[in-house]
Amino acid sequence: MAETKPVVERVEVWQCIGCGKIEAPQPCIGVCRDRRAQLVYAEEYDALVAQLEVFRGILRQIATITPHEGECLRSWQALQARARTVLAIPGSSGGALKP
Repeated sequence: MAETKPVVERVEVWQCIGCGKIEAPQPCIGVCRDRRAQLVYAEEYDALVAQLEVFRGILRQIATITPHEGECLRSWQALQARARTVLAIPGSSGGALKP
């Protein structure tokens, strides 16, 4: 199975379990008790949250819309088209869906 690139880059840091200070990339000289922690860049996190909201909107439509009699296929195809458009946006999930 091919390895996928993480959506958001993680940075390993050292965080004190007492005072909460953060240092990278080395642990402190021993004054504090540090533990490893992982952080992400705020810009990448914000972009991921924005994408999640778009996906939630599509899911909300799937969960709440009831097509009119005889319109199920047309409604489903419209939802598929919207999903394909979102998936084709660079960075949304690795590319467009194949029809």
